[in-house]
Amino acid sequence: MKVFVVAGEPSGDALGGALMAGLRVLAPDVCFDGVGGPMMQAQGLTSRFDMSELSVMGIAEILPRYRNLKRRITQTAQAVIETHPDVLITIDSPDFCLRVARQVKAGSDIRTVHYVAPTVWAWRSGRAARMARVIDHVLALFPFEPPYMTAVGMTCDFVGHPVATAPRATEADCAAFRAKHGLEKASPLVLVLPGSRQGEVRRMGPVFGAALGQMARSHPDMRIVLPSAAAVADLVAAQVRDWPIAPLLIDPRVMSLDAGQAEKRAAFRAADVALATSGTVALELAAAGTPMVSAYDFHWLSRAIIRRMVTTDTGNLINLVSDTRVVPEVIGKALTVENTVRAMAQVLADPTAQRAAMIQTMDALGRGGEDPGLRAARSVLRSI
Repeated sequence: MKVFVVAGEPSGDALGGALMAGLRVLAPDVCFDGVGGPMMQAQGLTSRFDMSELSVMGIAEILPRYRNLKRRITQTAQAVIETHPDVLITIDSPDFCLRVARQVKAGSDIRTVHYVAPTVWAWRSGRAARMARVIDHVLALFPFEPPYMTAVGMTCDFVGHPVATAPRATEADCAAFRAKHGLEKASPLVLVLPGSRQGEVRRMGPVFGAALGQMARSHPDMRIVLPSAAAVADLVAAQVRDWPIAPLLIDPRVMSLDAGQAEKRAAFRAADVALATSGTVALELAAAGTPMVSAYDFHWLSRAIIRRMVTTDTGNLINLVSDTRVVPEVIGKALTVENTVRAMAQVLADPTAQRAAMIQTMDALGRGGEDPGLRAARSVLRSI
């Protein structure tokens, strides 16, 4: 069985790695081709090019890289058509992946599966119908998504989210992490997550650094830990040199994949509060039980266009899945030092409601059930 799989960013790489592991269990003769990161490569993929080339988000951010992205779209689609796999699985990154699927469908009859339903419940509701022209089957992360997909003609299974059943750090792991890095007396220990894309880090970093510096004035024992994504590690290291309080950097490039994941899990659970760029990392924090403040901003042009398309009042996944608004968000023009500090103080003062919403979210996403990677693999096999 031949599977061509494409992911364009770290969250998609994690989904892809879990799915590939599931396929190897259910179809031991499977062989993989495509584009992915370290987690997919650990499952036997030799990536056709560096996945980090695709990690870009926002209209204005894409424009300077459009020519290279267009070339990679054509290159990837041609590779799919030439190798003619049993199925093409595209993972998230719709601006890239769905264009690949469109070219593949135009030149072949290859079955197409897309992992991660488009957020049509949040913005641009017409995307589902357009996607149905090139995608046969969808793997949904959230239980409320399948009706949006089947309504326009695609088949769709809710497969849960891998974060709900992923390994979690123990209390002993947390204690060992704090001791290893001299963080036993940190109060609070703040986890900082400025993003996995270069544009995000450039926009979030200065605000995050200034806000943390202001927080440190009233919390003299505060310490910061920052697990960096490999694709932006150099940029993060350069940025934090100018921060008024130096973070402990966790660089995945200088350790094995397993060691890096274990260190990251321990950091997530050991922290008292997180300041995080909005995205799927909110689910990792929920799995660890670490309360958060969610932040995001686009390039000014992207912001002006996107705000006219949004149909929900929150972008945080905990707020959405639990149908609450307990995670504070500082988004767009509201992303200021003062607003960020105020939101962090609010969460530190009383995280009770947020912790309850995190438990509710993890239960809804399949905690305690079958591994989502295995569920996703079974769904793929049924679809072909």
